[in-house]
Amino acid sequence: RNICDSCYLCLDNNYYIYFTFSSLMTLRVFVLMNVFLASQRTAFIKAFTSSPRSARKVVHPSKSVIPNHFVTRSVEQTPYVQHYHSQSQWRLHSTMPDSRENSFSTEMTEDERYLFDLNGFIIVRNVLTAEEVAQANSIIDKHEQEMVERKETALRNAVKGTKMYGEGPGRKDLGGVLEWGEDSKIFKKILAHPRLVPLFHGILGKGYRMDHLPFVIAQDKGAEGFQLHGGTIDCTSGAYNPELAYTCYNGFIRSALLGCNVMLTDHDPGFGGFCVVPGSHKSNFKMPKGMVDGERYSEYIRQPATKAGDVVLFSEGTVHGAMPWTQETQRRVCLYRFSPATNVYGRSYFTENGRWPEKMYEDLNDAQRAVLEPPYANRLDRPEIQEDSASVVISSRSARKKQHDQDIFGTKYF
Repeated sequence: RNICDSCYLCLDNNYYIYFTFSSLMTLRVFVLMNVFLASQRTAFIKAFTSSPRSARKVVHPSKSVIPNHFVTRSVEQTPYVQHYHSQSQWRLHSTMPDSRENSFSTEMTEDERYLFDLNGFIIVRNVLTAEEVAQANSIIDKHEQEMVERKETALRNAVKGTKMYGEGPGRKDLGGVLEWGEDSKIFKKILAHPRLVPLFHGILGKGYRMDHLPFVIAQDKGAEGFQLHGGTIDCTSGAYNPELAYTCYNGFIRSALLGCNVMLTDHDPGFGGFCVVPGSHKSNFKMPKGMVDGERYSEYIRQPATKAGDVVLFSEGTVHGAMPWTQETQRRVCLYRFSPATNVYGRSYFTENGRWPEKMYEDLNDAQRAVLEPPYANRLDRPEIQEDSASVVISSRSARKKQHDQDIFGTKYF
């Protein structure tokens, strides 16, 4: 009975043939048939690999004549079958996914959920292409004279004489990245980037919104970093920070405020820049004295290695900061912050006319525009970004309830 079943693929006519050898058959017959089939396979594979591709037959999965319950192994797992893909994605019957069909998931994956919950941050590789990185840096070059250096003591982010301080130059900040007209398109893309939307939904929920005005951070060689800060439990005072809090309940992740660092230069080990204390979003105690300045327990402070085009998503409930920059090339990142639909920290969205600066609304698609909505609950007509990362669907209550609120409050929203 240990040799009663065996499956073979006859590629000569693209049909699966299922052979069952019962325990009543002799071992001799089994061996002889295997020898015969092996010779047939060898002859076919030799002919197949030597023939031009145009002469080879390929079976589309939808045209397979084999019942699903007969398929016990994928073609890739069967060593004697050569796997072939045509440009039209037709292929020999296989249970393995084709990576070209979906370059990334439309939902936050289990791996991503685990890594973010474990560390309080996650690196999303290659969100921007090399061409897009070059474009973003070229645009920043045009506005470099608008950068403001933190020269005054009151603006410094690190204590002089500590490891986070560097050699002295202040960090440079550049605002207005969403208000440069045509030049802002590459930066507006981040608001609802198809690679990031699944993670935004997984960490912030549908209806997520931009909470702070994004800006470019630049560090020249020797420029100061930023002492460690943040934390669901404040790393300095030990107080609970509800506006930064991270929670995970029954597999449901929420971060009250999410940092989004778009890396525009390489950050190899030892270069400096963004650093983090992994897992600190779950800490229940303030940090030991001296750790926020990098003077103690520096082995627990990590500078993630990233390349230009990567994005680092981190909960503001995770203690983080920046190390002094050590390279000749200017460090550049663009920092965004996002929050769930009903959470709010910043207040730039609430100008005199109750909106973000008007120039930010130029050349936005529906999904990007949805991210600029002010904070309110989804059921109050909030646009929710769909899986295509471009369209939206309005989440709403019934028309009758709206009418009821109109009747008693004079507005359809209570």
